[in-house]
Amino acid sequence: EDVDIPSRRVLITGATGLLGRAVFKEFNENNWNTVGCGYRRAQPRFEHINLLDSIAVHDIIHDFQPHVIVHCAAERRPDVVEGQPDAASQLNVAASANLAKEAAGVGAFLIYISTDYVFDGTSPPYKETDVPNPLNLYGKTKLEGEKAVLENNEDTAVLRIPVLYGEVERLEESAVTVMFDKVQFSNKSANMDHWQQRFPTNVKDVAAVCRQLAEKRMLDPSIKGTFHWSGNEQMTKYEMACAIADAFNLPSSHLRPITDSPVVGALRPKNAQLDCSKLEMLGIGQRTPFRAGIRESLWPFLVDKRWRQTVFH
Repeated sequence: EDVDIPSRRVLITGATGLLGRAVFKEFNENNWNTVGCGYRRAQPRFEHINLLDSIAVHDIIHDFQPHVIVHCAAERRPDVVEGQPDAASQLNVAASANLAKEAAGVGAFLIYISTDYVFDGTSPPYKETDVPNPLNLYGKTKLEGEKAVLENNEDTAVLRIPVLYGEVERLEESAVTVMFDKVQFSNKSANMDHWQQRFPTNVKDVAAVCRQLAEKRMLDPSIKGTFHWSGNEQMTKYEMACAIADAFNLPSSHLRPITDSPVVGALRPKNAQLDCSKLEMLGIGQRTPFRAGIRESLWPFLVDKRWRQTVFH
């Protein structure tokens, strides 16, 4: 019998990553014909594409003819970017520019995922029209990527988002979930940054925003340009760690707040809060409360499973 394949087609880069998996799932479950591509972890579920291979990128876009491309692939670890600037620039800037060109060639709407780190964090909250001033090389490469996609394809949306968490395959996949071991092992004290103000954002919510943006765009070609989305709970890493402990009824007295600005690694903005009113006025958005979202994300990694009885019964 005929299988009804939805007529709306979306291509997702970085579909094996934390955000990409959520974006793939969101479109796939909402009646889009969804193709994801990845690199190291692609097979068997996703297309194996090296985004630096312009011929491979051209071929998949021309074969699939997507209406929408969500570009999640990036080198997003600031300390890695500092150590490998050329490789990061290739992926975050050159590959993004090429993708924008190819999207324009088939008339696809490109959503380029960017970051709050394009701002220096001195005068939040930041509107889309505020002048970027990235403090670290990661923020600089993502800002260059923004300019490159907009120059090569005016029908692009740039979506800036802050620190992400969600259903991780490994705790290290997110700067939020990576703290869970320090929270759980309360027999030794752990220093936690209590200087940088963050807005942890669930990848499911960003995925919903991408889909809503894409669907609005299918009805209204004026939907393009730069947008911001973020969770609305302001927390330092120390406060996130305490909230994680609280969500699992774990002690937090071993967590030590460090209020000095960090001296090692890439510079971080103190508070790069994003103003999300532009998307909200379009009726776009979704926010999962942090405690609910973090509990759902982290319970598979709980060491002491006795805890589950107290929460689920």
